Amino acid sequence: MIELDQFDLKLLAALQEDASQTNQELGDVIHLSASQVSRRRTRLEQERVIRRYKADLSPEYLGLDVIAFVGVALATHNKENAKLFRDLVRTIPNVQEAYAMTGDMDYMLKIRVRDLKALSDVINNDLLPHEAVQNVRSSIAMDTLRDDNHLPLTG
Repeated sequence: MIELDQFDLKLLAALQEDASQTNQELGDVIHLSASQVSRRRTRLEQERVIRRYKADLSPEYLGLDVIAFVGVALATHNKENAKLFRDLVRTIPNVQEAYAMTGDMDYMLKIRVRDLKALSDVINNDLLPHEAVQNVRSSIAMDTLRDDNHLPLTG
């Protein structure tokens, strides 16, 4: 872990809000010159504090209106089966996030699809028939209260 000063934290906060800003625009926000912002930004990228830049697409405009959280229990608990499942998850484009869990479900997936039929297809055609999977439980989100995914930045 690297040390971050208040300017680094302000820079990261500004980038979380809008990563398309130029170094000059960021400098105006955090009160540094564009060259200072550039040096700090490069260091944060090299240290992997900034992992990547990406566009925040609107799921609704793309017709991806259904969010489901799908818990998956594995058929057997061993290294090979876990690898098979992890490999499967990487091949399903509708899986936005995947987590190994404690408790009665081994994995929790966040899945985005157009409609319930598409969710049924992912569950019945991709997940359930797979040799690594024992069972699946899904919950459908009724409304999104927050989805900015900003990390809390404190000094």
